Amino acid sequence: MEHPVIRRLISLLSAATLLFSAFSLAHAQTTEVAGVKYENSLQLGTTPLVLNGAGIRYKAIFKVYTAGLYLTKKATTTEAVLATPGPKRIHIVMLRDINASELGKLFTRGMEDNAPRDEFSKSIPGTLKMSELFFTRKKLNAGDSFSVDWAPGVGTIILINGKPSIDPIKEPEFFSALVKIWLGKSPADSMLKDALLGKPAATPGNN
Repeated sequence: MEHPVIRRLISLLSAATLLFSAFSLAHAQTTEVAGVKYENSLQLGTTPLVLNGAGIRYKAIFKVYTAGLYLTKKATTTEAVLATPGPKRIHIVMLRDINASELGKLFTRGMEDNAPRDEFSKSIPGTLKMSELFFTRKKLNAGDSFSVDWAPGVGTIILINGKPSIDPIKEPEFFSALVKIWLGKSPADSMLKDALLGKPAATPGNN
């Protein structure tokens, strides 16, 4: 006959195992980057998306922001990301305070450097809207976030701290050009590009 103390010990061990399993499952549902947690899956409208990759944008040795890319299915090249059907999301969380207008200028320059001329020309109306948004915002503080969502049939939606900030930008060329800031031939940060494409992390250097 099993001793009551042993029975109690087995019961406690079983409870501890269940608790650890629940904790491990919850932890596995997010990916942490520089203290920022990215959900490994989320719902955009009625469409489930998966985290393709997430990483840190460095400027010299300084961490500027984290970025995560969400798609309907995993992709390991820029071409595959752009060809993936359905909604897409780039989610950015600031790690330091930054002048929003300056960030807008850097984004515009990154689009111009990476997009073919005809694509960039078609994205100019959206680029002007985005620049105006950042100019009006003045400043992004550490902890602030913004998302750039592509919704087929609607366009590009920019959300700051979870709230839509401007009317959707309908030109598909705008979202494509914006993505290439991070995934183009001259990305803002080559290590971040690899991270967003789900490649193994590298040691940061000067960029």
